[in-house]
Amino acid sequence: MASEFHTNFKPYVPKKGEQYMSPKQLEHFRKILNQLKIELSQDIDRTVHTMQDEATVFADPNDRASQESDMALELRNRDRERKLIKKIDETIGKIDGGEYGFCESCGVEIGLKRLEARPTATLCIDCKTLDELRERQVAK
Repeated sequence: MASEFHTNFKPYVPKKGEQYMSPKQLEHFRKILNQLKIELSQDIDRTVHTMQDEATVFADPNDRASQESDMALELRNRDRERKLIKKIDETIGKIDGGEYGFCESCGVEIGLKRLEARPTATLCIDCKTLDELRERQVAK
């Protein structure tokens, strides 16, 4: 997720003896989440303007179908980004509520490195692995 965006944040390096999810750590993740939200919103706005500018009616059915296919793909991507913005807002709410950084399933620390890679993570790596295993079993 973070590699898709332009902003690169330095990984948080906790000081020796620093408590997990200290105010500095929470502020670090809040900045990351807010920046991701801004970038996603800008991408969505850019897409809307581009689609309005490129709204051309092609006489050739193949050209029209190609344009509609491109627009459908773009809209699907923007819908995923809109859902991610909602998840970011929920995650910021967890920071405000003091629940951020802990697994929703078992309650253990998710870990700074995992949160750096995926700031909206709600499960620790063990619970996420089990969740993915269950999904694969159900899909078969």
